[in-house]
Amino acid sequence: MNQILFAGVIGLFLTLIGTPLLIKFLARKGYGQFIRDDGPRGHAGKKGTPTMGGIAFILATLIAYALTKVITSHEPTFSGLLVLFLTAGMGLVGFLDDYIKIVKQRSLGLRAKAKMAGQLIVGIAFAVLALQFADTRGQTPASTRLSFTQDFGWSVGPVIFVVWALFMILAMSNGVNLTDGLDGLATGASVMVFGAYVFIGTWQHGQSCGNPLTAGSGCYEVRDPLDLAVVASALMGSCFGFLWWNTSPAKIFMGDTGSLALGGALAGLAICSRTELLLALLGGLFVLITLSVIIQVGSFRLTGKRVFRMAPLQHHFELKGWSEVLVVVRFWIIQGLCVAIGLGIFYAGWLAIK
Repeated sequence: MNQILFAGVIGLFLTLIGTPLLIKFLARKGYGQFIRDDGPRGHAGKKGTPTMGGIAFILATLIAYALTKVITSHEPTFSGLLVLFLTAGMGLVGFLDDYIKIVKQRSLGLRAKAKMAGQLIVGIAFAVLALQFADTRGQTPASTRLSFTQDFGWSVGPVIFVVWALFMILAMSNGVNLTDGLDGLATGASVMVFGAYVFIGTWQHGQSCGNPLTAGSGCYEVRDPLDLAVVASALMGSCFGFLWWNTSPAKIFMGDTGSLALGGALAGLAICSRTELLLALLGGLFVLITLSVIIQVGSFRLTGKRVFRMAPLQHHFELKGWSEVLVVVRFWIIQGLCVAIGLGIFYAGWLAIK
């Protein structure tokens, strides 16, 4: 369990001291945020704020995980490494998008096809590899069965699994990306979900089917639950430290570099911990904000009318007169409730099968 503590503390420390160094570097290079003209008026003052801050917590997470393994003399696991691969790979796609926005001053960054291609390459590689590397019990990092609080039903087969995994990765990446519109909103919400996965991974480790003391009714068939908790802790600590600099008024934005990486990390943790459908509740704020965009676009195309003053949803409340900080705090409360309900359902699921 020391691994979880070390990973979180190291990640927190690295982003607390490393993010201001990144801010200075990006400011010196002139890598500032591009602000859309059709956004809320209060956002105009954010123009030029350093972006691509996701670099800070991605690197901090990778270093925290590596140092934790060295300090505790534990070997990395395939499940942990795959989630980190997905996080870094999606972050790289986001970095290219951010870089083009800044250098070419093009608000859309990568062309849609190029961005999608990058996400598909990383997502397919993760999904295919996640079905490899079986342990001594035949457990692979991912399962071809659907899961809620654990696997259920029959196997959907490797092809449908890859499609399903891609859907989850793209949905969560774009969900976090849409949420990243106000200072600290996506970062704080992500910290809560990663905290939930620290608990889930720790609980699954204590009730693992690989443990002779807990094998049988109510145990979890997850390949490396403790290491997934270590990865989640590293991500939680790194994002928590980054939040110090990202909260209002933000000194740095995570950019697509960070939002795509966080979405990939959330999807990877859900897939490898067999809590795929539960993620929709644990990450309820991301789902809600994504739905607001879908509703807005669908309504406008079908009726020519808008449901919200502006989408994503957080900007609707800004235009209603809520301050940015008020929107962020209230949305954090919503996210906290989603995590609490999700963990309650996870625990109730264990009680039901125990």
